[in-house]
Amino acid sequence: MTKVLEKVERRLGEKLFIKGDRCVGPKCAMVRRSYAPGAHGKARRREPSEFGQLFREKQKIRYIYGLDDKDIKRYIDLASKQKGSFGTNVLTMLEHRLDNTVFRLGFADSRRMARQVVGHGHITVNGKTVTIPSYRTKKGEVIAIKERSLASVFSGIDNRLKSYEQPRWLLLDKVRKSGTVAADPEADEVQMPIDITKVKEFYSR
Repeated sequence: MTKVLEKVERRLGEKLFIKGDRCVGPKCAMVRRSYAPGAHGKARRREPSEFGQLFREKQKIRYIYGLDDKDIKRYIDLASKQKGSFGTNVLTMLEHRLDNTVFRLGFADSRRMARQVVGHGHITVNGKTVTIPSYRTKKGEVIAIKERSLASVFSGIDNRLKSYEQPRWLLLDKVRKSGTVAADPEADEVQMPIDITKVKEFYSR
C-alpha cells in the first residue's frame, strides 16, 4: 500500500502528505523521485488537458482525505446548498470528519491510520465509542483515546504529542489524551493544495 500511495503523489506531481510523517523527511517519494512512475515517467510530465486538470484536483481530495467518488460528490452537493463560501464549506466538512479530527489532534500520524483506529473502536466522542470515520464532529464535543488502548495501539503517543501543536480550532489535553472541538477551522489553517472550484466543475460536467 505504501508504494501505491507513493505512486499516487508522483503521478499527481505534488506532495500531498498522504503517508503522514514519512512525507516530511528525505524518504518521501516526491523528494527521491519527483517524476511520474513508470519507465517513461521522466518524459511524461506535460501540461494536462482541461479535463485532466479537473480530474487531478478531484483525485487530490480523494487521496488526501481517503474518500471515494460518491463521498466527494456528496460533500460537493451539500456545500453547494449552504450559505457562504463554497470552498470553505467543503473544507470545513472534510476537516470535521472524525478521522481527520483524530489526525489533527496528533493521535495518528496520517489520516489513513486515523481511519483505522476509529474503525477499530479506539476512539470515543463525549465518552461513547464511535466507529464511523465520516462522523462529523461538532463544536463542544470531546474526542478521546480509550484508556485501554493507550498501552497497546497508542503506546508511543506521549513522545508524539510532546512537541505536537494542534490547529487553533481544537483544544488538546496531552495528559488525558483528549481534544475538544472549539470552533470551525479558519481558512488559513486548512491550506490544502486543492482548487475546490475545479472539483465542483468536475462533477458539474
